[in-house]
Amino acid sequence: MVRVTNLRNGKQTQVRINDRGPFVADRVIDLSLSAAEAIEMVGPGTAQVRLEVIAGPSSEKGSFAVQVGAFREQENAQRLKIEMESRNLPVSIATYDSPSGLFYRVRVGRAPTEADANQLAGQLRSTGQLTTFVVRLDE
Repeated sequence: MVRVTNLRNGKQTQVRINDRGPFVADRVIDLSLSAAEAIEMVGPGTAQVRLEVIAGPSSEKGSFAVQVGAFREQENAQRLKIEMESRNLPVSIATYDSPSGLFYRVRVGRAPTEADANQLAGQLRSTGQLTTFVVRLDE
């Protein structure tokens, strides 16, 4: 969880970071529409902000997966999903509607702990073909 402060007007909101990004150069965070509205950033679309960490992740709750790709084209995500399934791994595709368009995120596994997911991420990275990172799944 982070507190985002719009430096122009001092308005603040708290957000949970749930994805890697942003997907546009020279930005440090992409906000949801409701968070952008809370700090009056919707009109201009961008703002100078300050981020303050207010809570870190807890690895004791929820479940985790390993993200192995994010694509704008669904067909590309589907191709990677099929490749991962050929390794007998459980794979899903989750959509993410970002400010710069829809992304199809390919995720492998469903681990009960972050440590288990990190172990799977290491195994997948060892093939030398994938960039991986662990994500918490929404329950």
